[in-house]
Amino acid sequence: MDITLTKQEKIIFEKLSQAAQALGIRAYVIGGFVRDKLLQRACKDIDVTCVGDGILLAQKAAAQFPDATRISIFKNFGTAHFKTEEYEIEFVGARKESYAPESRNPAVTPGSLEDDQHRRDFTINAFAISLNKNDYGSLVDPFNGLEDLAQQIIRTPLDADITFSDDPLRMMRAIRFATQLGFRIEAQTFKAIHRNKERIRIISQERITDEINKIILSKKPSIGFDLLYKSGLLKIIFPQMEALSGAEFIEGKGHKDNFYHTLQVLDNVAYRSNNLWLRWAAILHDIGKPATKRFEKGHGWTFHGHEVVGERMTPKIFKILKLPQQENMRYVAKLVALHLRPISLSKEEVTDSAMRRLLFDAGDDVDNLMILCESDITSKNKFKVRKYLDNFEHVKKRLEEVE
Repeated sequence: MDITLTKQEKIIFEKLSQAAQALGIRAYVIGGFVRDKLLQRACKDIDVTCVGDGILLAQKAAAQFPDATRISIFKNFGTAHFKTEEYEIEFVGARKESYAPESRNPAVTPGSLEDDQHRRDFTINAFAISLNKNDYGSLVDPFNGLEDLAQQIIRTPLDADITFSDDPLRMMRAIRFATQLGFRIEAQTFKAIHRNKERIRIISQERITDEINKIILSKKPSIGFDLLYKSGLLKIIFPQMEALSGAEFIEGKGHKDNFYHTLQVLDNVAYRSNNLWLRWAAILHDIGKPATKRFEKGHGWTFHGHEVVGERMTPKIFKILKLPQQENMRYVAKLVALHLRPISLSKEEVTDSAMRRLLFDAGDDVDNLMILCESDITSKNKFKVRKYLDNFEHVKKRLEEVE
């Protein structure tokens, strides 16, 4: 694998190198930027580690960038960063870390490049590119991360149990990277996530939800939620969703596994839209089913009123997950409440008055509602799916006519 820098990136590297040489310290571009360049993915965040004072290097380097914003300095963490027109550059001194059992915030002491790479979460995030005159541009890969990139594997550089126990957020990050990159988590690393899953409880809800949102915004978010479920993390961080899993049978009649149905709906929406909150509506559209599940003798399983229960659950879930409580929450709750309406209309002779009621209730979100409803058709029966889609197209056409 080769690293191909843009013209602008080459200029940035040269200026960073000159600043480090002027101070007489060794410096490296490290972590995610290097990984993404090796994968030929766009990246606008450049992390610089130096064996010395990262804040001093940031101040020296910023003077060479006429378009740099004011330097932001965080003395408690020994970090600093500034933005250029296209890139955000962060600086930190190489360090060692040690953790207390009750916290993910480490005790930090100055260290070498090797120490800094040893504290990295995954082998594919431990790469470094030298900015030093004697080996400028060389790749430092102490954990054979290039092979893991080639094999599309997520693994920890050191003992996975220690890595995840020290900083349990890394378990979420492993699953997020596997989802974003389409990689698989190495077997022993995944077993360590399962063993250490309870440690996630020491992580703040805001950080957990940030990782969940990144999974949701991935090209195929079902990968991440399936891994969260199989690792046992989902039951801890989002039990309402985990409760959707499983299918029950009575008198030979069963219902579909609503967890995996939800993942299919989520992927269907993700294929059609990048809207985070529409994707949240997909996640929550059937969230009321466990509370409304009933078996009616001679008929089978029912989930009457699950859309109403789901609408009521939405603000509570948003509050627990520290998601926005105003406009975005109300948007998701509305789509959850309405998600059955277009499908029910597709099963009967549609009246203009019914169409007008739907248009009034959906308001400006009617197009997104139709995306959600169309995505909710996941039957494996091709004839049934075709019939649903034909009826659904009829509903959409009538909506346009009435509107």
